[in-house]
Amino acid sequence: MALYEHVFLSRQDLSQQQVDALVEQYKGIVEGLGGSIGRIENWGLKSLTYRMNKNRKAYFTLMDITAPAAAIAELERQQGLSEDILRFMTIKVEKHEEGASAMMQKRDDRERGDRFGDRGDRGGRGGFGDRDRGDRGSRGGDRDGAPRRPREAQTEGAE
Repeated sequence: MALYEHVFLSRQDLSQQQVDALVEQYKGIVEGLGGSIGRIENWGLKSLTYRMNKNRKAYFTLMDITAPAAAIAELERQQGLSEDILRFMTIKVEKHEEGASAMMQKRDDRERGDRFGDRGDRGGRGGFGDRDRGDRGSRGGDRDGAPRRPREAQTEGAE
């Protein structure tokens, strides 16, 4: 059986219990067709970059699935028919990730108060001014390295 990561976005006006019920419904579909669900992560209500079906926010949910292709096809068919699902995406992977996903790690950083994530010893805000640019050389020449001619010398040769 193949391994998949499946993410779906559900409407903002659903309650968390309704989102959990959707997860259980889709879990039943996959298991009924011979698959299994591993990790399930609820990423919560997040703002969307652009409006989808008049929604500005959506509940994001990730599921790790081990199932035959027919189970994934049926899952996607059911989600396409549902009015509660805004978007979904399934990706076939070589193996499932261990531990929390990148989205959950980002949330953990926020909860600890680490505003800029794991920056190591860089410090600061991370802008370009923080780096040493080194010697940039003379700025007076052409791009090919030849020195610039005065403006009068440029126009004399054109006549």
